[in-house]
Amino acid sequence: MRGEADININRVDWATVIIYFSLVMVGWFNIYAAVYDGQAEKSIFDFAINSGKQLVWIGTAIGIIIVIMAADHRLFENLAIPIYLIFIVLLLLTPFLGKEVNGQVLSIGVGSVRIQAGEFAKFATALALAKVMERPTFDLSKSNYQLQAFGVLLLPVALIILQPDTGTAMVYFSLLLMFYREGLPQHYFILGFGMIALTLLALGIENNIYLVIGISLITIILIFLGKRTPQRIIAFSLIGIGLIIYTYSLDFVISKLPEHQQNRIMVLFDPNIDPLGVGWNVTQSKIAIGSGGLAGKGYLQGTQTKFDFVPEQHTDFIFCTLGEEFGWLGSLVVISLFVGLLYRLVIMAERQKNRFSRIYGYCVVSILLFHFMINIAMTIGLFPVVGIPLPFFSYGGSSLWSFTMLLFIFIKMDSSRALQLGRLG
Repeated sequence: MRGEADININRVDWATVIIYFSLVMVGWFNIYAAVYDGQAEKSIFDFAINSGKQLVWIGTAIGIIIVIMAADHRLFENLAIPIYLIFIVLLLLTPFLGKEVNGQVLSIGVGSVRIQAGEFAKFATALALAKVMERPTFDLSKSNYQLQAFGVLLLPVALIILQPDTGTAMVYFSLLLMFYREGLPQHYFILGFGMIALTLLALGIENNIYLVIGISLITIILIFLGKRTPQRIIAFSLIGIGLIIYTYSLDFVISKLPEHQQNRIMVLFDPNIDPLGVGWNVTQSKIAIGSGGLAGKGYLQGTQTKFDFVPEQHTDFIFCTLGEEFGWLGSLVVISLFVGLLYRLVIMAERQKNRFSRIYGYCVVSILLFHFMINIAMTIGLFPVVGIPLPFFSYGGSSLWSFTMLLFIFIKMDSSRALQLGRLG
C-alpha cells in the first residue's frame, strides 16, 4: 500500500496545473520582450538579463512544486501556525536587516539572494486563518470570533505598512472575500464599499461642500423614512457627522503621505498632476496597450516598451508588453487564462471535505483575484500605481515562488481530499 505522502497523480487537478505553466511561460517570453534589444541580440537564456534570471526562478519553482506535492497532505495544516509565526518574525526583522530601495525596506537575505517576507507571508496568513477558522464552533457572525480572525489578518498588514509597502498590505484585505464566504455579516461589506465610494468622491470632487450637502440630505431623508424616535435621530445624526468629519480628514491624512504616494492617488483623477512621474507611467502604459490594436505589433516588435517609455515594464507593467505586441486578442487570451484559473479554484474550494482546505482555497482565490484585477486596472489607469505584480507573469523570484507555493499547497490539498476527514461547517 502506498503512503499518504505520495503524489496521487489521478487526483491532481491537471487543468489548473496546465493553466499555471501556461501563464508562467507566456510571462517568461514577455519578460524577454520587455528587455529585448535588437542590436545587442542577447539570447532569452542569457543569465545576464532578466529573462535568464527568471528562468532560474522558474526552475527553482518547479523544485518547490515537487517538494509540496511529495509532502504529506497533513503537513501544512499541522504547521500552519508555526509557518505564520516564522514570517511574522521575518516581517519584524525586515526594517532592521533589510535593504532599502526607494525609501522602502522590503527584502532581506544574503548577497544577491533576497526574499520579500511580505510576499511569502500571504500564503502563511492564509494557512493561519484556515487553521484558526477550521473549528466547527467558529462563527464569524459573533464578535469574539471576528476579533480572532481580524487579529491574524491585521498583524502582518501592520508590519508591512511599517516598511512601508502599502501595495502589498492592501492585498491582505482581499481575504475579506473569504470572510464573506465563511459568514461575515453583510453590513461589514456594505460599510466598506460605502467608505470606498465616499473616499473616491471626496478625492475626486474639488469642493467638499457639495459632498457635505449630499451627506446631510441623505441623513435627513433616512431619519424621516422611519419612525422618528430619539434614538434613531441621534444615531443617524452621529453617523452623518462622522461621515462629514471623515470627508474633511482625508485631505489632512493625504497631506501627511510622501509626495510620490500623494501623486499616485491624485493622478487617478487627473494624470496632469504629475505628468513626468506617476502620470507619465500611466499615460505611457495606456499608449502602449492602445497601440497594439486588435492583433498587436508582433513579438519583439513593440516600440513603447523597447524604448523604455513604459517604466517597470518587466514587473508591475508587464501587461503593457503583452498588450502592445499581441494586442486585444493576446490580452484576451491571458485574461481568459486567469479567469479560467480562478474558476477552477472556486470549483476546487467547494468540493473540499474539510473546512481547513475550503477556507485556504478561498484565500488563494481572493489573493490571486485581487492581484489580477488591480494590476491590470493599474496599467490602464483605473487604479493608482501601487506596485502589485501580475501573478506568475511579472519578473521576480519572490513573486513567482510565493504565488507558486500559495497555489500548489492548495492543489496538494485538493489531490488528497479523499484522505481528509470530513469536517465541513
